[in-house]
Amino acid sequence: MLIAGSIIAALAALLHVVIFVMESLAWTSERSRATFGMSLEEAERTREMAFNQGFYNLFLAGIAAAGVVLTGCGISGAGIALMLAGAGSMLAAAVVLFTGSPDKRAAALKQGSLPLLAIAFIVLAVV
Repeated sequence: MLIAGSIIAALAALLHVVIFVMESLAWTSERSRATFGMSLEEAERTREMAFNQGFYNLFLAGIAAAGVVLTGCGISGAGIALMLAGAGSMLAAAVVLFTGSPDKRAAALKQGSLPLLAIAFIVLAVV
C-alpha cells in the first residue's frame, strides 16, 4: 500500500508541477488561457497573481516529492509525514476550489483526486 501511495503522491506532485508551468511560465499562452477559460486581457491582468499561485503549486509538489524520495530511501517516518503534508495541502486546496467556485468543480475534482488517493493508500499502509 505504501508503494502505491508513494506512486500516486509522485503523480500528484507531477500534476502540480504542470500546473506551476501553466500558471507561472505560460499563463498568457493560448493553451493555458483555454485551460483556464480566459481571454488574453484577463490573463494579462491576473499574470502576477498566477505567477505567485504557480509557485505555491510547485512548493506543494516539492513537499510531496521529497516525501516520496525519503520513503524510497527507507526514511519512512519523515517521508510519510511529508507526503501526507503535501497531498493534504493539495486536497485542501481542491476542496476550497470545489466549494468556493462552483464553475470550477471539474478542475477541483481533477486537482484533488490524486492527492485523495495518495492519502488513502498511505493511511491504509500505516494503520
